[in-house]
Amino acid sequence: MKIRRVVPSVTATDLGPSREFYQDFLGFEAGMDEPGFLMFRSPSNPTAQVMVVVPDQCDWDAQSGRTAMSIEVEDVDAAYAQARERGYEIVYPITNEAWGVRRFFVRDPNGKVLNINMHIDRSS
Repeated sequence: MKIRRVVPSVTATDLGPSREFYQDFLGFEAGMDEPGFLMFRSPSNPTAQVMVVVPDQCDWDAQSGRTAMSIEVEDVDAAYAQARERGYEIVYPITNEAWGVRRFFVRDPNGKVLNINMHIDRSS
């Protein structure tokens, strides 16, 4: 399976202190800034990212806050088929999301829920 990027997810109760920490202190820039959701990326290495989610404030994605990290893969359908073949627990079925991501959630052997995804063309 070809992995494109891994993005850890941090659950927060308030985005303000997280913005100060990740942006002002560590030097990340906000790549996405939505109610209840911030995705930070490194200006020098845009694939170095971290998401911060306030689950009860992220109305546009009711699933936000459920995952420990997101792993972007080249072929999410192949990853989904392989996860099912191996008997891994699928926590959220494969779904095309309105914001241009196809994803599913799977539980790892340590009990953590991972968002396995790829970007898709929303115009199709």
